[in-house]
Amino acid sequence: MGSKILIIGACGQIGTELTAKLRSIHGTDNVIASDINTRKLDLVNAGPFEIIDAKNFNAIKDCCKLYNIDTVYLMAALLSATGEKYPMEAWDLNMNSLFHVLNLAKGGTIKRVYWPSSIAVFGPSTPRVNTPQHTICEPTTVYGITKQVGERWCEYYHNKYGVDVRSLRYPGIISHKAMPGGGTTDYAVEIYHEALKSGSYECFLSENTSLPMMFMDDAIKATVDLMEAPAEAISIRSSYNLSAITFTPKDIFESIKQHIPEFKITYKPDFRQDIADSWPSSIDDSVARKDWNWQHSFDLDSMTEVMLKELKKKYGNK
Repeated sequence: MGSKILIIGACGQIGTELTAKLRSIHGTDNVIASDINTRKLDLVNAGPFEIIDAKNFNAIKDCCKLYNIDTVYLMAALLSATGEKYPMEAWDLNMNSLFHVLNLAKGGTIKRVYWPSSIAVFGPSTPRVNTPQHTICEPTTVYGITKQVGERWCEYYHNKYGVDVRSLRYPGIISHKAMPGGGTTDYAVEIYHEALKSGSYECFLSENTSLPMMFMDDAIKATVDLMEAPAEAISIRSSYNLSAITFTPKDIFESIKQHIPEFKITYKPDFRQDIADSWPSSIDDSVARKDWNWQHSFDLDSMTEVMLKELKKKYGNK
């Protein structure tokens, strides 16, 4: 009998594409998608789907027992920019959902947990260039605080109770399928949409703000690769540094201009600039590359090509 997987937060930016990928690997009926609402009807109708509030322990437990789940991917979270507007809600959702899943693993209801962390665990005191795997983490956002604390709990549950929990510190993630969900790196998705829709974009970060980024296909590949790696290969039980490409708003603008020469950009930094300034500009992910052979496939220009090609279908551009 193969793996039975539950994805909590399957309607989110990453959850949407992770669900499709895992179903292609394990079979549609072996991957249960869940979210607090049914806003993505195509995902809801594509396979088994349950309405689950990630803060409700019994709802998660009942679903795991109903479907005989052995692996949970906890993708539900309030992200950085949204979390600053609703700090208590962000803490409540991000922390309690993690405890629920870790406790189900500790109690033997499930065997494995995937929980994403983020570059938001870092802060202004972290070395900004080639941020190492083990370094100072003094985050300045609620989202970052929940991820830092979550990493410590993941490692604690592994060391104390033997829970097989695995995690990646995602950089900014860029996708043409799902719209961004309230993060500081969202400009790098919005800019492609606006290039095709209006031909101009007002960026909420300054032109030389360098941040670690990743095309969605690489983020999904990294997640699957990590979860398929043998347990003895996993040396980090807090969360692995993960990296692919680093660029600025000016870099991405120049990349798009190669395809849309008339594209225009202006810069009007807002509160998200302070968040971005507290994060690394590049990440050292050599531990992930050594432990489970992580390799990315997309650079900035190859990502721009795919993003514009796919979004043109959506907007009907020739």
